[in-house]
Amino acid sequence: QVQLVESGGGLVQAGGSLRLSCAASGRMFSSYAMAWFRQAPGKEREFVANILWDADKAGYTDSVEGRFTISRDNANNTVYLQMNSLKPEDTAVYYCAAASRPLRIPVNNDYYYWGQGTQVTVSS
Repeated sequence: QVQLVESGGGLVQAGGSLRLSCAASGRMFSSYAMAWFRQAPGKEREFVANILWDADKAGYTDSVEGRFTISRDNANNTVYLQMNSLKPEDTAVYYCAAASRPLRIPVNNDYYYWGQGTQVTVSS
């Protein structure tokens, strides 16, 4: 079992930065693939970024490439999403997600564990 709690959302002006955190409970966190997703009002949830257990590989959706950075601190069971140069279209509820079991690479973004989400609002 993995429990995820996001924090760090808020209101920021366009061009600003925010850092989201996702605190994970449960054993073997360091062996789980993790990801961030987001859902804007009236839209489907979309993939933002992911990172494998050893932090050696990370991936991003095109719209955030070069602006967002995903990272993890396995010693503290935490995943981060550093968001720079924020745009109004980044406004959404951001969710942290974990794979269904250790050392599994999700297929078609089939992450199993989800946090409750944190709101990010970017004003123009």
